[in-house]
Amino acid sequence: MSQDTGVSKPHGGKLVDRFSTTDPSGLSTISINNDLANDVENIADGIFSPLEGFLSQEDFENVVTKGRLSNNIAWTIPIVMDVDRSTASKIKEAGAVLLQNTDGIGIAILNVEETYTFDKEKTAKGVYGTTDDSHPGVAKTMSMNDFLVSGKIDYVRRPENTEIRKYRMTPKETRDTFSKAGWKKIVAFQTRNPPHVAHEILQKTSITTRDGVFVNPLIGKKKSGDFKDDVIIKSYEVMIQNYYPENRCKMATLHTEMRYGGPKEAIHHAIMRQNYGCTHIIIGRSFQHSFTVESVLHLPIPRYAHMMLNQENKLAVQKCVL
Repeated sequence: MSQDTGVSKPHGGKLVDRFSTTDPSGLSTISINNDLANDVENIADGIFSPLEGFLSQEDFENVVTKGRLSNNIAWTIPIVMDVDRSTASKIKEAGAVLLQNTDGIGIAILNVEETYTFDKEKTAKGVYGTTDDSHPGVAKTMSMNDFLVSGKIDYVRRPENTEIRKYRMTPKETRDTFSKAGWKKIVAFQTRNPPHVAHEILQKTSITTRDGVFVNPLIGKKKSGDFKDDVIIKSYEVMIQNYYPENRCKMATLHTEMRYGGPKEAIHHAIMRQNYGCTHIIIGRSFQHSFTVESVLHLPIPRYAHMMLNQENKLAVQKCVL
């Protein structure tokens, strides 16, 4: 299947593929945490299309201040790798380094283009609309190292298969699945919780008015008090197997951290689901409990919103009848 086959065009017009057969032997290594390892894999798979690596300084500053890359393509959440001063100097001199996950597996080569400093308060304010460090996104931003590294990645090795990864799918796989099912209008359902009655109603309504529903639970770091990943997956397994009509609902997990970025993160999630091939997305009220949803959008958020993605990559919000 062609990489551009699917219902919606990939964001930016092309589905990124950063997999490589390059031999990383001899490269210096840098260990990265699970969240960053997920980001790297999402770049390689095209989930973060059109990104091919970590943001350059120009792109980063544009994302923070304008919600767009320097080429004017919409992008609202900075995808970056932070390092300390010593590491920044070493990897800039090396030119390329091997990124290792928490299991010690070298998963990707980072081709270093530049290192740069950034204003943490300006970044927090630009992305989250606040500098209140009780906000988890702000707290993370303020705790980051002082330097960011930009550069394209070459992905050389998938992590080991685990139970939690068994539902992970790439955009190429989801687009192929939708095509084989004959789906043309596909509703993505973003969730970080097990289903409840309101979710059920929204999903059933989508099934009856569109071709299919793509349930896409977020697997990754969340705030204290959120449901565990295995509970979310198991509850949807039971619901899909025993309740929904056959071939009308597909589940795949999205492995990324929850940023709690309000409307900017809502756009980020819409972009990712567009890359999966979806044409519609259901966004919950006060998305991810942002501190500043209304102040950023300058209008009340409806109880549920449908964010529509058309072939021109424009976003519009329609109030749901529920």
